This record gives sequence, structure tokens and C-alpha cells, in this order.
Amino acid sequence: MNTQEDEQDTYLTDLAGRLRAHGLPADRVEATVADLTAHLEESGAKDAEAEFGPAEEFARQLVPEAATPDGPPDGHVETWRWTADTYGDEELLNRFGDEGWEVERVDAVGRFVSHRDLARPQRWEYRRELITRGREDRNERLAPDGWEACGTWVIYAWFKRPKAASLGPAAELAAPPPAPERTNFLSRKFYALLAVLGAAVVLGGLGAGLDDGDASSGLGFAAGLLAGACVPFGLIVGGRLWIDRRRR
Repeated sequence: MNTQEDEQDTYLTDLAGRLRAHGLPADRVEATVADLTAHLEESGAKDAEAEFGPAEEFARQLVPEAATPDGPPDGHVETWRWTADTYGDEELLNRFGDEGWEVERVDAVGRFVSHRDLARPQRWEYRRELITRGREDRNERLAPDGWEACGTWVIYAWFKRPKAASLGPAAELAAPPPAPERTNFLSRKFYALLAVLGAAVVLGGLGAGLDDGDASSGLGFAAGLLAGACVPFGLIVGGRLWIDRRRR
């Protein structure tokens, strides 16, 4: 067994112990670890901690509140992971920020990892920036106005700041609404874009086949391109849906 496999086994063993400590039944712990192991093998991820985050934090995210027999204690922080595309992410971030949700980071599959203090929830505001040469210059430019980096994904970075700086005591929520039941906020425009890209690949393949005098070769070419394009998207969406199911 190589060093990477040893590190993965150590991480999963540690995670299993933390899940049990948080009250997750033994059969659920075993099933969760088995699913995580399969995910690592299928995705080809080499670093379990980089993929899932620190074991203790990940354990808290995987264990539902119902697993705690006495219920949430005073000052309990609830966690919610959700996803959106760039057509509506800023609007949604600010809507949920007004409900007390603070984004900690963007995880490996592109979801916003958010938390809210149930004892004293505060309002937050967000903005998105395009980054092409790293995030450091944006950090320095936005920091004087109170903006703090809270996540990156491909070419985008998101920043947050508490509304308490501008609203004072009014930024604290007296009775925040329940956590949203949805975790997927992908827009129609996003799915329409996928459809357009798929159609372009098919048409390109047919055109190539007609130029060669063999339409079937073009269809095969298009099918190969579509399959290749679907692999990363399928891994991202599949990972999101799989982890959402595990959290229910």
C-alpha cells in the first residue's frame, strides 16, 4: 500500500471515529465511509482531506442534527451547503445573507458552505469578482471596505462582509426563517446553455461526418465529444447529489 493510500485510510478511520462521537449509528458510519471510499476511487482524488475538508468539520456536516439526542445547544451553529450558477449566485447569496447565512468557503464540488449562529444570527452581504491572475490583488483592493474572501471556483472569487458595519444593531436577526429545504439553485439559463453546447457538439460532429462522406463517423465523433464533456460535469453534479443524499 502506498503513502497516499495510507493517508486516505488514516483520514477515513479518523472520520469514522468522529462520526461515532457525534452520535451517528454504527451502520450509518460504515455506509458513509464505504461511499466516501468509492467516491475517492471513482474521482481519482489523491488527497482525502483536500477533497472533503478537515475531518472534524466534515463530520459535523455529515451528521444531521437529529443524531444529537438533546437537540442543538445554546449558541449552536447550523450548517447548510447549496449550489447556484453564475446567473443568479450574487442575488441568492445576498438573499440568504439577509437571513443570517455566512459563507465559509466553496467546497470541492462548487457548493457554498454556509453557517448560521442560531443564538445571534447576523446579516451578511456578498459580491463576486472575476479573477484571472490570482485573488491577492482583489483581496488588497476590497479589504479597506471590509470585504473578506470566502471562496473561489475556477475563475470566480466571492467576498463577504457583515452588515453590522453599516446597519449596527439592526443587522442582528430576531427571528431568522428556517433553513431552505432546497440545495440546488441552478437556473434555466444554465441548463439552456448546456443544451446549446450539446447541440453545437452534435452539429459539429455531423458536419465533420458529411465532409468525410460518412455521417456515422460524424455521429461517433459527436458522441465521443459529448461523453468527454459530460464526465467533469457529471462528477460535479453527481458529487453534489450524493453528498446531499448522505446528509438527509
